[in-house]
Amino acid sequence: MDLKKVLPYAIAIIVFAIASVLYFNPVLSGKQIKQSDITQFIGMARESSNYRVEKGEESYWLANAFGGMPTYQVGAYYPNDFIRYVDKAIRFLPRPADYLFLYFLGFFVLLMALKVDWKLAILGSLSFGFSTYLIIIFGAGHNAKAHAIGYMPLVIAGVIYIFRKRYLLGFVLTALAMALEIFSNHPQMTYYLGFCLLILGTVELIFAYKSKGLPLYFKQVGIIIAACFLGISVNATRLLATKQYADYSTRGKSELTINPDGSSKEKSSGLDKAYITEYSYGIAETFNLLIPRFTGGGTVEELGEDSNFYQVLEQNAGRSVAKDYSSQVLTYWGKQPIVEAPAYIGAIVFFLFFLGVFLVKGRLKYWLVAATIFSIVLSWGKNFPIITNFFIDYFPLYNKFRAVSSIQVIAELCVPLLGVLALKEFFSSEVSSEEKKETVKKSFYIVGGISLLFVLFGSSLFAFEGLRDNQYEQLPELIDALIADRKSMLFNDSLRSLLLALATGAVLWFYIKGKLKQIAVLFIIGGLIIFDLVSIDVNYVNKEDFTLARKVQKPFTATKADTEILKDKGYYRVANFSVNPLQDGRTSYFHNSIGGYHAAKMKRYQELFDYQIAKNNMEVLNMLNTKYFIISNEQYQENPEANGSAWFVNSLKKVNSANEEIFALDSLKTKSEAVINTNEFNFKDSGLFKKDTTATINLVKNDLTELVYETNTSTKQFAVFSEVYYKDGWNAYIDSKSVSYYRVNYILRGLEIPKGKHTVTFKYEPTIIKTGSLLALFSYGLFFLVSIGWLVIKKRKN
Repeated sequence: MDLKKVLPYAIAIIVFAIASVLYFNPVLSGKQIKQSDITQFIGMARESSNYRVEKGEESYWLANAFGGMPTYQVGAYYPNDFIRYVDKAIRFLPRPADYLFLYFLGFFVLLMALKVDWKLAILGSLSFGFSTYLIIIFGAGHNAKAHAIGYMPLVIAGVIYIFRKRYLLGFVLTALAMALEIFSNHPQMTYYLGFCLLILGTVELIFAYKSKGLPLYFKQVGIIIAACFLGISVNATRLLATKQYADYSTRGKSELTINPDGSSKEKSSGLDKAYITEYSYGIAETFNLLIPRFTGGGTVEELGEDSNFYQVLEQNAGRSVAKDYSSQVLTYWGKQPIVEAPAYIGAIVFFLFFLGVFLVKGRLKYWLVAATIFSIVLSWGKNFPIITNFFIDYFPLYNKFRAVSSIQVIAELCVPLLGVLALKEFFSSEVSSEEKKETVKKSFYIVGGISLLFVLFGSSLFAFEGLRDNQYEQLPELIDALIADRKSMLFNDSLRSLLLALATGAVLWFYIKGKLKQIAVLFIIGGLIIFDLVSIDVNYVNKEDFTLARKVQKPFTATKADTEILKDKGYYRVANFSVNPLQDGRTSYFHNSIGGYHAAKMKRYQELFDYQIAKNNMEVLNMLNTKYFIISNEQYQENPEANGSAWFVNSLKKVNSANEEIFALDSLKTKSEAVINTNEFNFKDSGLFKKDTTATINLVKNDLTELVYETNTSTKQFAVFSEVYYKDGWNAYIDSKSVSYYRVNYILRGLEIPKGKHTVTFKYEPTIIKTGSLLALFSYGLFFLVSIGWLVIKKRKN
């Protein structure tokens, strides 16, 4: 082993581990970070997690949220998922320090692939990892997003190696990194990575065409595609299961053509445009990539006693009220509904980026600049509809993802990358002093000029009015004070960026003049970057976000209402209307809830809420077996009209479309009748069933993956079950013989029951898991055979 080659990586790993743990230092005392999304996830996943512990196997189904849904996007474990252990080895630090370490390490490998000196690569990695957006997502609990972003640079590094003719290394790294990227399970981030690679490939294609190197280019692309395919295919189970469920989820196509109010519904094969673009970056808001609180920072910020807001409150309501209300002030005046913090990349990092625009030559610069512009323009969403609507309407899968502002992760990667490459060129002896002087001047003119513009004229360029200012309208002078504070924030942060740009330019200028050595420049620039970014980061994610591990692992305490309801050991569901049921993982922690917390719930279940439950349709709540309603932490109400786990109906109302099916529930008497879409289900019976007052149907076994009922009827009957219909997994059996069942009442299961005594069983048997696991195992084998075979052939040739 060549120690000289290994040593930089060893030093980098140590530096990154220390930096990660220092920033999230509460992990050293065993504390864990409080994350709202993860807290909700714990509530959602509790039932399936307990099943895994108790039975030593996966359920792949949960019943404690949204009436039931697959666990494919709720922390499911899959067979032959060996890449999990590779990921675990890389992320050996306590969470969330492990993700920060992953940011650093992935970017470092990318810079080493670009032949950047390891000391400069460490600096560049820190500038990437401490980018404010990449830090603030920890506070919200977007762990999967952070996970996927962390592996993006590794995938790009593998592709770069292939384009630089390091074929075996590039193939292995690309395949492994892509496997880890897919494993992170954030399709949206992986999709955006695809854009970044597509732009890189396009730039390489143009250069290959100009240099008459197309045959070599297509060979390289072939290797990249093969490596990506293997990386993707080892995740076959995860991807196939996700794809299958996606068609049923809110990401899939709706069959409805009418809105709840009766108006025509916009046709879409994915999410609605309004939902996709709800979080769209304001065009002017883009400047907060350079000036942190350009639009007021996060949705709420703390304002001190010297603020205009505080002083007006103190004059009108006293010191105590002023102090209390000034800790959570609606300072944000941008276009988005809510933001955790500004997506600040850094004034110094942008200075270096523009240095790279003028100093770096060749294809890498064109790729990084094009990708940066591309991501920023698309992040504007509804504020730049010409481009956004084109991608939603015509670009595959673009309409499956919301929060278009998050595509700025491409810029988060490309800006510091070009900045590091700029420093690499700046330190090169092949670049003349005059050229270095000119590029430093130009960079300062841009970054310093923009900052100075807002220092001098920022207060007169905007209205500084926020979307929620009406909350302060009872005291009009308070709004005026808030606007004055927003102007002050813009002035102060613009001045801050100007001074940082000036300091950076001065350091580089002293280097050109021979006053500073390269190592000194690296330490000073590195120190300034860390100061710049971390001083902003800690305002939004800091030690206050950590708490005792037991409070994170068991985040919910049963209320009086929960305790009383849990005394009922029967099978039922709970509706918690003291909160938004569709944003509520807490109730699922204790009960089988009709609500839940998930970004990709079943589309039909979402539509049932929108079209029926939102109208307080008790018949629909009854058919979901909603036995209890939580009114508050102390109060609940029992619903004696709940239909139970299963019941017989006298008639089936036949309809021919999804529209008729959902609106039939407006007046349906669910205890005696059901509705079925005969356009989808070939139900030839008359739909009328003789009423049998002695007929019984009872749930005798309630397992996540198996429900068993005993029936006794004197005539043929039709049973409705208060369980969500999901044909790609749930199978029905009568006396152990497989039978067909139907979807009734828009989302539930229905089944014809012969006369006499019978045992009816529903089993969750998703064949997609077995198919995917076999494909994954085969892909692992193929990956190792190709890699080892390639290595052997290469050694023989050498």
